[in-house]
Amino acid sequence: MAEGWARHLKSDSIQAFSAGLEAHGLNPSAVKVMQEVGVDITDQKSQKVEEVETIPFDFVITVCSHADENCPVFTCTSTVVHFGFDDPPKLAQNANTEEEALDHYRRVRDEIRIFVETLPEVLW
Repeated sequence: MAEGWARHLKSDSIQAFSAGLEAHGLNPSAVKVMQEVGVDITDQKSQKVEEVETIPFDFVITVCSHADENCPVFTCTSTVVHFGFDDPPKLAQNANTEEEALDHYRRVRDEIRIFVETLPEVLW
């Protein structure tokens, strides 16, 4: 969702990439809640960090605690920053209905949007 927001809101100043320690595929619930606000992330892909680690990033931003704790060293990066968000799939596991599960995704989606709106200035 963070990559989608960055591309949607800040494509004039940010070139966004998303990667994780593991690739799980594009989450259908994330796709759905992003579409609700007019952001299409269906062209994005789930990829591992190894696929992007040679890109000369100015910043690497981790958004979950697992990535923050296990972030690999990026030799081409000047700064690694952590801004944590809840993990919607983990929260949705305990939901009683699909709507309740989607509400977790919506809340995190909106929190990520607010964060992305502050970029890149918040990093300096």
